[in-house]
Amino acid sequence: MNGTEAAEPDLRSHLALALDVDDAVEAGRLARELRPWFGVAKVGLELFSAAGPSVVALLIDEGYKVFLDLKMADIPNTVGKAARVLGSLGTSYLTFHAFAGPAVLRAGVDGLREGAERAGLETPAALAVTVLTSDSDAPPHILAKRVAIAIEARCAGVVCAASDVVEAKQIGPRLITVVPGLRPPGIPSHDQARSATPAAALSAGADLLVIGRAVTSAEDRQAAAEAILASLQPHFSSEGGASTAPAR
Repeated sequence: MNGTEAAEPDLRSHLALALDVDDAVEAGRLARELRPWFGVAKVGLELFSAAGPSVVALLIDEGYKVFLDLKMADIPNTVGKAARVLGSLGTSYLTFHAFAGPAVLRAGVDGLREGAERAGLETPAALAVTVLTSDSDAPPHILAKRVAIAIEARCAGVVCAASDVVEAKQIGPRLITVVPGLRPPGIPSHDQARSATPAAALSAGADLLVIGRAVTSAEDRQAAAEAILASLQPHFSSEGGASTAPAR
């Protein structure tokens, strides 16, 4: 490791490494290299499509909690059955699109719980995706509507932009807030129209920060991770850190 020390366990549990790659071997290599700074590994559609459910077990074996970011949206029966399967894998978080409505999300929440119970596991956190961080055209009222849907469906949390955290927490104070699209100062925003710095997201009250290309595409990945850690330490110390443990 370079320079500063790795993240303390409490802070690490608030940092999710986005493994947006199409190969389980590469994902495992990145996960092992960056484990000192991240406690959660995010598996999106690309990696899950390439590697399937086995990648969840691989990352759990590496010491991570796994965040399956599959943004499920289908009829309630399909979502519920799929969530039941995914809940049995040992994942800690699973995303659903809030625009699908409360019946779909509720089916996902129930399926996720049932799958985990049958496997003798803790219930994962169902997360409702509110407005994508790439969407700069969503009308202002949409966030509140989708947070309300998440609450009605009894989701454990929501995924939102850093700029939406305060409003989401006002509507649902007990919700976990997960923020993707984060970029340290000087790093291109790429396709993230509503990006923010990790420190800004933590200061706003975000519980789980999702960080990907800013670290995984860096020339020196460990140095990039350490720089992000250094920017977060003062904010984490002053806030004390909110729990991101999945609801039971």
